[in-house]
Formats: sequence, structure tokens, C-alpha cells
Amino acid sequence: MSSFSTRALTLLSSVFGACGLLLVGVAVSTDYWLLMEEGIILQQNQTTEVKMALHSGLWRVCFVAGPEKGRCVAAEYFIEPEIEITTENTANILKMVRTATPFPMVSLLFVFTAFVISNIGHIRPQRTILAFVSGIFFILSGLSLVVGLVLYISSINDEVMNRPREPEQFFHYRYGWSFAFAASSFLLKEGAGVMSVYLFMKRYAEEELYRPHPALYRPRMSDCSDYSGQFLHPDSFPLRKKQKVYVIDKEMDCETSRRALHLRTL
Repeated sequence: MSSFSTRALTLLSSVFGACGLLLVGVAVSTDYWLLMEEGIILQQNQTTEVKMALHSGLWRVCFVAGPEKGRCVAAEYFIEPEIEITTENTANILKMVRTATPFPMVSLLFVFTAFVISNIGHIRPQRTILAFVSGIFFILSGLSLVVGLVLYISSINDEVMNRPREPEQFFHYRYGWSFAFAASSFLLKEGAGVMSVYLFMKRYAEEELYRPHPALYRPRMSDCSDYSGQFLHPDSFPLRKKQKVYVIDKEMDCETSRRALHLRTL
């Protein structure tokens, strides 16, 4: 196994995990998941007049045109009577997308946990299992996020399909850069998860490669100590001169065997 490839996997998994954590954190905290615009079409010159425009995130809705221009309200209060929204379908869209909110939050928690465990595993590479655990958390974080994105898109599409078709009105919507950050984070987290699991496999294979063969260990000759079978067999390494090892007879009592386990130099 190449040590270079192990170092490369360690570096790439850290970079991918950090970027995935940063992107999903920015996406969850910003208000540009969805941009909507509605208005009327003027029949005289076939121009459009914007009646309302807004951008929304998981927590807030901000109006950029219309009677509520310049106002941002918390998502759970956007259907209050004093908030003027042009059509009921727009209000339904803003209400339905809230069903997807828990999944990005769970994804953020998972990716943060994975990032912490991954860095601990890089600091202590002898704890091979940490790379595997962090990889699982990265993958679960990506899956949770993609479920949230699918619910978000399907909620919007359902309301748009049910929207009445009126020739004198227009309605446009598009996904913002916060949504793009979340989608990019999914790819980065899945990549970090796959690399972490592969890194675990390489480290485990290296441990097996350098693990001493069982034949090098001396068989247990006494039940008096849990460590009596943990010493390498004396024939497997050279002994210094004037040094001898006392062989323990299985019939010895515990006290005698403990004394005989010490190496004595003549």
C-alpha cells in the first residue's frame, strides 16, 4: 500500500468534508433558496408589470417588489393578514416548502459530527475505525440533504401544476444560489464519505500487513496472569549474551511462575 495514496485520501477527505460543511451551513442560513415573481401582462403593448417579487429561504421571506417591498418576515409568520401576497398559490408554495426544512438541519448536524470525527481520526490514525464512522456520517448527511431537496422541489412543482392558467397574469420562479450551494454540498459530502470509507480499508489492510504472525507469540504457559501469552517467542529475536530465559512448567504454582517470568542477567 502506498503511503502517498493514504496521505492523498486523508487530505482530500478533509477538504471535501470542510467544503461540504461550509456550503450546507451557508445554504441553511441564507434566504436565496427560491426566487418568485408575479404580475400582470399589459395587453396594450404586451409588457409586464411586476406586482410582487420575493426571495425565500428556510427561515425568512424577503420582498423585493410590491406592497411589502424591503420587508423580511420569519417564515412561520408570512401568512399573517398584514402580509399581502398576490395569489393563494404563492402563499401555499411558501407554506409547503417548510416541510423540507428539518432535513437540511439534520444534514448539517451529521456533517459537523462527521467532520469532527474525521479530524480526530487523522490526528490519531491508529484508531482506524474513526475513518469508517466519519464516512458513514458523511454519507448519511448527504442522503438526508438530498431527501430535503427532493421534498423542496416536489412541493413547489405540485403547487405550480395546480396554479390556474390566466392569460393576463404571469408567474416565474427559479432556484437561487443557496439551493445551488446545498446541491453542491451533497456531492462533496458523498465524495468525502466514500473517500473516508476507502481510507479505512487501506489503513486496515496496512495494519494486517504489518501485524506479527501468530507463530511469533509464545503459547500461554500459565493461567496466573493475563499477560503470560503476550510476549514474543524468544526464538523469534536474538538474545543478548549472558541472558537466559527460564521456561515455565505448566505444573508450577502461580507464585513460582510469576518469579520465573523475569529475565535475569548473569
